[in-house]
Amino acid sequence: MSRPDRLSPTNKRLAAALGVALILLLWQCAAWVLPAFLMPGIPAVLQRLSTELGRPAFYQALGGTLGRLAVGYGVALAFGVAFGLLAAVQSFFREVLRGAIVVLQSIPSIAWVPLFLIALGFGSLPIIVVVALAAFFPAALSVMNATESVQRVHVSAARVMGASAGGLVRRVYLPAVMPSLITGAQLAFGNAWRALISAEMLVGFGKGLGRTLQYSGEIADMAGVMSNILVIALLAALIDQLILEALKHRLLRYQYV
Repeated sequence: MSRPDRLSPTNKRLAAALGVALILLLWQCAAWVLPAFLMPGIPAVLQRLSTELGRPAFYQALGGTLGRLAVGYGVALAFGVAFGLLAAVQSFFREVLRGAIVVLQSIPSIAWVPLFLIALGFGSLPIIVVVALAAFFPAALSVMNATESVQRVHVSAARVMGASAGGLVRRVYLPAVMPSLITGAQLAFGNAWRALISAEMLVGFGKGLGRTLQYSGEIADMAGVMSNILVIALLAALIDQLILEALKHRLLRYQYV
């Protein structure tokens, strides 16, 4: 039986569609009120997007952005999960990690860009490091907080049976924190995506959706601005829903029964 407090898949899709429709309606209303050179309407932006889809430069920018996301986000998840699980078995390390996260996550990710540009030079590397930093904190914090809710009796039983620190992580902590890990991965993706686009806009070097958006703004090409914003929003929604949400349902299918 489905839980009474959960929406059915059909109702979820309907609610999501209504949310998107509301955004599009507000956009078109603004286009009706404002001059076309300030706020182009949906048909004009879709026509511009159709043109961009036929240009190789669009796919070069898309590939650059997705490549940086894959590396930065992947590194952040790997280190975030590893550090969060290590904090479960090392109390001193847990407090050190918590203190570092409290300080560092208060700094906007984009504030690191000038430092990494000077230290690492122009190119994709400083952007990737900024993306990794943005995604690391929610991933590590979600896993670390989840390990604290693991029942001590399970840990004690595993130790009595001779489990090593690595065995505790694999057999006790990792299965217990999986729901929080998936949630943390989704939060980390949101941080990573925003940091990526912002860093590409600020660096202004190489190919990327953020750089294309920045250039459109510099030449007052509002149709280009809005088409880039539309692509950025659609990509984020597709990655979250088609990849991360599907992965969550697959790994945590017992919660959706």
